[in-house]
Amino acid sequence: MNQEAEQFFAEANKWKNEFHLLREIIRENISLEEDYKWMHPCYTFQGKNIVLIHGFKEYCALLFHKGALLKDPQSILIQQTENVQSARQIRFTSVEQITQLKPIIIEYIKEAVEIEKSGKKVAIKKVADYPIPEEFQKALDEDKVLQKAFYSLTSGRQKGYLFYFNQAKQSKTREARIEKYYQQILDGKGLDD
Repeated sequence: MNQEAEQFFAEANKWKNEFHLLREIIRENISLEEDYKWMHPCYTFQGKNIVLIHGFKEYCALLFHKGALLKDPQSILIQQTENVQSARQIRFTSVEQITQLKPIIIEYIKEAVEIEKSGKKVAIKKVADYPIPEEFQKALDEDKVLQKAFYSLTSGRQKGYLFYFNQAKQSKTREARIEKYYQQILDGKGLDD
């Protein structure tokens, strides 16, 4: 048993009963290793992440790491935000709901394990799939130090900046964001570092 996962379940407040039921379903029906990642119980198959239990203010959920590849015949998988490329959730608000969906939960987890066994991967957007806003392109063209620093970042950090800069509707806002994160880019850091 994973001590951190044990502590998570022992200290759970709001979704305690739901968390315990989800854990029981996973442990009794599918042979997965219980781990603790991202401050939540995570269930793995041969070291690969399959499903994670987590809770939010309005719901608790099972998060399937490669949920985008699941067939989802019940249409119950939810993409948290439009930017989440791979993971999908099944959300719950009660023990009764989990109990009702138990056979489907087991089916989805087994399918997730089969996807992992098959070696399938989710096609993730590449940096080139993110447009460079005009204001940022101008800054890159005019400042070779910035240009070198930006293209030295990991692709994930580059995508994060491009997405964030592109979210702004007004040119003035994009320019302000670029200016705000200028030094952070030079320091080789991502948006959230």
